[in-house]
Amino acid sequence: MEVYIVGICIAVCGNFLISISLNIQKYTHVRQSQRGTKPYYTSRLWWCGILLMGLGELGNFAAYGFAPASLIAPLGCVSVIASAVISVVFLKETLRASDILGVLLAGGALALTGTYFLVTFAPHSSPHVTANMVERSLVSWTFLIYFMFEMILFAILMYLYKCRNIKHIVIIMILVALLASVTVISVKAVSGMITETIRGSHLQLTYPIFYIMFIIMVTSCAFQIKFLNQAMKMFDATEIVPINYVFFTASAIVAGILFYEEFYGLSLIYIIMFVIGCLLAFTGVFLIARARPRIKMDRVFISMGQIPGIPITPDINQAVKHSGYNGTVFVYFRQKLYR
Repeated sequence: MEVYIVGICIAVCGNFLISISLNIQKYTHVRQSQRGTKPYYTSRLWWCGILLMGLGELGNFAAYGFAPASLIAPLGCVSVIASAVISVVFLKETLRASDILGVLLAGGALALTGTYFLVTFAPHSSPHVTANMVERSLVSWTFLIYFMFEMILFAILMYLYKCRNIKHIVIIMILVALLASVTVISVKAVSGMITETIRGSHLQLTYPIFYIMFIIMVTSCAFQIKFLNQAMKMFDATEIVPINYVFFTASAIVAGILFYEEFYGLSLIYIIMFVIGCLLAFTGVFLIARARPRIKMDRVFISMGQIPGIPITPDINQAVKHSGYNGTVFVYFRQKLYR
């Protein structure tokens, strides 16, 4: 069996676990908003979701040691398709017959066709990742320009998100993607150096660059989880997963090209077919999520004196009853969990 096929199998399993994790975390946020109970991070179920995400990311981490980043990253399409199914079954999201047709036929066919093109025409091998190779790539002018551009864009988006309070899904997902490009570079470096050490060709763990890249990997992953959780509290899983897939895949491919030179020596026809595969996969992913189903919420009566101390957006439809019992005013309203 070719080495890159092992990487593909590991990445597919890892992305499936990640899709389950994202839906578990979304369910925890929804339940916490409905009940007004303790913060989501005190829930065991939420931590189970984090554990599954960790296992899935560990699988992706291992996959980068067997195959190029531009081959592993597009396999996140598995997470999109699985999330579309799990969100309907697990989160009780509604799906019309026309949506089923779009998801199972049009979107699924395009996504799978695009993934086939990506796997077939992506580079199947990459240079051996060593400490010296990573050090040379870090000081190359192409990577330095790319990194400076990322830093400036990240600072602008953080200003819009934190200071201007613009909570748009695209802003959050671009922040995640910018962090993801750093994560892909560091994960590939750490995984590659561990692989080289296991092979016995040369001991890589004695170089300081290994531990520097390991710290960068952990830090960027932690901030990705933070931003993803903020997005999961505000938007649908079927919105977040496809947008995250597109942005993450694009950033990972660019990082692989600039840092690891994965497309070096690849013929023009292969590059064109790879780009076509990306476009097909991206289109299929957005078709899968085009309906953006909502979780079914029950309308409830709630005492104005008992509203939980969490920020909610009430949609006051009708004051249905004024009760003389203890002077309580009841208002009939529906919580808006999504924008």
